[in-house]
Amino acid sequence: MIVARRVLVSGRVQGVWFRESCRQEAEARGVAGWARNLSDGRVEVWLEGNVTEVEAVTAWCRHGPPRAEVVDVDIEAREPTGRAGFTVG
Repeated sequence: MIVARRVLVSGRVQGVWFRESCRQEAEARGVAGWARNLSDGRVEVWLEGNVTEVEAVTAWCRHGPPRAEVVDVDIEAREPTGRAGFTVG
């Protein structure tokens, strides 16, 4: 089953390779989407793909790369858009 999730990650998540590490994690699992910094210090991530793989990347977002300090993660179910590939903005 194909699903989509919008993930908002709070904490020390900018300037610690969160977005690039997320891209690597998603691509390794065949998950499409994007990651971008928000002006309030959070990182917004869109994930789309097989439910098992999307949930695995979502779980990764709860801790992020080694230098990150994730404080909170908000996850919203969304409608898939048919996106392919993963970009960092």
